[in-house]
Amino acid sequence: MSVQMVLLPVFVLVGLTFALLLGMATMRTRALKGGETKMKDVALGEQNWPTRAAQIGNCFSNQFEMPLLFYVLIALALPLRRADLVIVMLSWVFVVTRFVHAGIFVTSNDLRQRGSAWFAGVLVLFAMWLYFALKLLLLI
Repeated sequence: MSVQMVLLPVFVLVGLTFALLLGMATMRTRALKGGETKMKDVALGEQNWPTRAAQIGNCFSNQFEMPLLFYVLIALALPLRRADLVIVMLSWVFVVTRFVHAGIFVTSNDLRQRGSAWFAGVLVLFAMWLYFALKLLLLI
């Protein structure tokens, strides 16, 4: 598998993270300029943002939780030459679950749907780690 094929899903997920960062910054700036939030109310990291700004901010923060395990797996699989078609395909499925999760998070924020998308990502990521570990430990 080429390095580009392995890294493309990583770049797409990083793109999602930056898009959420931009959305969060935009919503927070609007909240401050519009007077919905005062600087003193959030200066020490308090979560006193309007709902929409908090929603996007929480979704952005979420991109540094479970996806971290994905990034670590790819960072290990590449130099160890264990990134094959299965890893790439599962990577794309994981990235799709993250987009679905983020899409629900920043729109309806339906907890059941969001939880289902999150859990699907967890299962895919678990399968990736299991596959990687078995492939590495059994030298397949």
